[in-house]
Amino acid sequence: MSTYTSLTYHIIFSTKYRKPRIDAALRNELYPYIGGIIRGEKGRLIEIGGIADHLHILAGFHPTIAVSEMLQHVKGSSSKWINGEKKTRERFEWQAGYGAFTVSQSQVSTVRNYIQRQEEHHKKLSFQDEFLALLKRHNIEYDPRYVFETEHAG
Repeated sequence: MSTYTSLTYHIIFSTKYRKPRIDAALRNELYPYIGGIIRGEKGRLIEIGGIADHLHILAGFHPTIAVSEMLQHVKGSSSKWINGEKKTRERFEWQAGYGAFTVSQSQVSTVRNYIQRQEEHHKKLSFQDEFLALLKRHNIEYDPRYVFETEHAG
């Protein structure tokens, strides 16, 4: 028997300390760039969107690549590109972690619509509240002290 998979993920991660570094001009270049990274790893970008401090990615991954490995490629390559091409005034960094949730095929259009409406959605809800709600919805246990990185002075 051959192997058949349908591995679709909703991935969410933010900029370091949730700083608003992704403006409209950067989004226009960053989203296709990330799509290229995913395709280069035999994946399929279905939707990408977000606001100034975080991204949502809906994508199908090839079964030979772990989610953690894909995200290492996406975050590492994109931040290297942003900094190398001086796409932002200050050094660009992504947060250390991410959220990854499996999506059944019956829910792909719902998640896709959710990602497309991020600007509207975040007029009412912060990224932190959104992320915690997703963790709860997916029954993921967490310690609130360690979910978000905080910037330390000094």
